[in-house]
Amino acid sequence: MTVALFALAALLILIGLAGVILPALPGVPLMFAGMLLAAWADGFHHVGALTLTVLGLLAVLALLVDFAAGALGAKRVGASGLALLGAALGTVAGLFFGIPGLLLGPFIGALAGELLAGGGVARAANVGAGTWIGLLLGTLVKLALSFAMLGVFALALLL
Repeated sequence: MTVALFALAALLILIGLAGVILPALPGVPLMFAGMLLAAWADGFHHVGALTLTVLGLLAVLALLVDFAAGALGAKRVGASGLALLGAALGTVAGLFFGIPGLLLGPFIGALAGELLAGGGVARAANVGAGTWIGLLLGTLVKLALSFAMLGVFALALLL
């Protein structure tokens, strides 16, 4: 039974790692769930409360970065409130269109929001691009935090 739990934990971690890059999967929560399952299967001998707390904090930070990245990118280029709302709505709408929707949704939403706010086409395109760059940088930070989680987890298992 323990082997099956470790196998399931490894599968959750691998699927979670893929989900960090593929926005349709809840990557960081899956990784944390896999690490928690592995710790439980081991009786918390190697991965204890302190390590799980650090992993949980890294996971929460990664989720916060994920949610804030697009908005911060748009805000950085001076987006209007409607552009920020459009980016958020575009992200949610993009979920229904797979990876292309997740990549284009925030851009299109921010662009439409800025146009509705009275910005010109060039300004709206700049806001859309800022939103997309924010999402890209957010994904990179989320990926780095995910690898930090893997490192903390691996170190705890080895010690």
